[in-house]
Parts: sequence; C-alpha cells; structure tokens
Amino acid sequence: MTERWDPVGGGVITLPSGRLVRGRGLRRPLPEGPEPTFSVHLLGRRPPPVPWASRWLRWPDFRLPADRAQARAVLGEAWNRAAAADRVEVACGGGRGRTGTALACLAVLDGVPADEAVAYVRRHYHPGAVETPWQRRYVRGFDRW
Repeated sequence: MTERWDPVGGGVITLPSGRLVRGRGLRRPLPEGPEPTFSVHLLGRRPPPVPWASRWLRWPDFRLPADRAQARAVLGEAWNRAAAADRVEVACGGGRGRTGTALACLAVLDGVPADEAVAYVRRHYHPGAVETPWQRRYVRGFDRW
C-alpha cells in the first residue's frame, strides 16, 4: 500500500470522506517527504514533465479552466485516485487561486454543498484560497456541470 500524505502536513486538506489531497504552489520547491503519485497541474502553459502520473489542465492565472468538461473529468479522476490511496497533489503557480478553486471543486465532489465549499477550503487549506469572484462562482456552479 502506498504511504499516505501526512494529514497535518503542509498544504494537505482532508475532505469529509477522509480523502487526503495536497495543494501547493509550483513556484516553491517540492516539499520534503513522499512524492505525489498523481498530480493535476493548473497552468496556462504545459508544465515540465514529472516522474509520476500527472494531468495538465489548461487554466490561466486568475481565470477559469479553458475547458469545463475536461476540468470536470480531470478533477473527477483526482478525486477517485485520492480514494484509491494515491498521493494526489493539485498545484498551480502560487497555490492559492486555481489550486484553491480546484480543491473546492473536489470538496463538492466529496459531498460539501457547493455554496459552502469555498469556506471549507479556506478553513482547512488556506484562508486566501479561491481568489476571484468568478472562481467562487465557478465553484458554486460546479455541481451542475
């Protein structure tokens, strides 16, 4: 069995189901400890390759995903992999706006009501997560797509 994230480790959020997901900013070095087994990179440009499974979701800074259907599929895959004991990491440049938005969408998939998901992520991940009004609106509508 794969070693899980430390639930009190930096950037790790525990979803209501017990799934653990780590959020981080790619401009900072990879944290010490086990590497991800799966990551979702939320960037405007294709990221450099990593030695573990990953998906790139084209998502420019301060904006929304370029393709909502692809975002739903990639975030669904991340949510499923987190249940299967993968060490799932969601990351953008700074680790707050896009990462927080994606984490809030994972919380919605995990059963948090969409209108409470941003507050959940701000409480359990980072108080500055989900930076823009359109990111908050995206989370509120995520369960309808």
